[in-house]
Amino acid sequence: MKIALLEPIGVSRALIDELSAGIRERGHEFCYYDTKTTDPEELLRRSLGCEVVMIANNPYPAQVIEGADKLKMLDVAFTGIDHIGLDAAKAKNVMVCNAANYSNQTVAELCVGLAIGLMRKLVPADAATRSGKTSAGLTGTEIGGRTVGIIGTGRIGLMTARLFQAFGAKIIAYSRSVSPAAVEMGIEYVTLEELMERSDIVSLHVPNNASTRGMIDASLIARMKKTALFINCARGPIVDNAALAKALEEGKIAGAGIDVYDMEPPIPQDYPLLHAPNTILTPHVAFASEESMIRRAKIVFQNVYAYLDGKPENVCAL
Repeated sequence: MKIALLEPIGVSRALIDELSAGIRERGHEFCYYDTKTTDPEELLRRSLGCEVVMIANNPYPAQVIEGADKLKMLDVAFTGIDHIGLDAAKAKNVMVCNAANYSNQTVAELCVGLAIGLMRKLVPADAATRSGKTSAGLTGTEIGGRTVGIIGTGRIGLMTARLFQAFGAKIIAYSRSVSPAAVEMGIEYVTLEELMERSDIVSLHVPNNASTRGMIDASLIARMKKTALFINCARGPIVDNAALAKALEEGKIAGAGIDVYDMEPPIPQDYPLLHAPNTILTPHVAFASEESMIRRAKIVFQNVYAYLDGKPENVCAL
């Protein structure tokens, strides 16, 4: 059997060699490509003859899946799978596995970090210090005593809630299903509309799919307090980002911390959020820490071994 890792996954070659050693020991062929590509023809060339293909967050479109002659398992070194041709995978009965839970802590910490950065005015404070200014106008606010609205109470949402709780925040939540763990944490479930109205900080934690795309629209953003912050480390297309930028420009909300956009960075210079005030923008790095990259690599290779043993793990589509 031929197995290929089509792109780097943020760890050393030494760790890749260590994790893949068992594949070769079982008599299978393992190929590793240490350069990224988004060219469908090159992706297909790398995939030909492979029963198992391992990818990260680069697009893996339908035409590649359809052309991959022996593909039976697509092993995604990421939580979300919206960047692959999922319909094509289902049509070909290609199993799709992900790297569930590798980035829970990392993403949650950035969500809280963005909120702190906005509330304590870290970016303007840094600029003031570097330009010889004082602390005038830089008095911030605290998380303690604020209401944080968590949209989506999966593992990352709940980890984020726990961190905000540690700062003394009250947590309310909206999700399509009630999590017993959330209830045990004392989280109050409310409607999405009520969450947007009551929250001092809104943090988004749902996947990008047909039911969530565009769910945070202009009408929901308009319900937010003028003093509220919006944090998105989930997926860009879940939000009407033009409406979000307009709300920021018009002072309808106080600020936003954004890690994800309608496209993968680099972001075009005419993208509205780049010019919106009171924002901290990061280039889709919420998932990426030294620790999470190692966890991810271990999970994605374990997915291969589980598949080879006939006991697949982290199956999210078949």
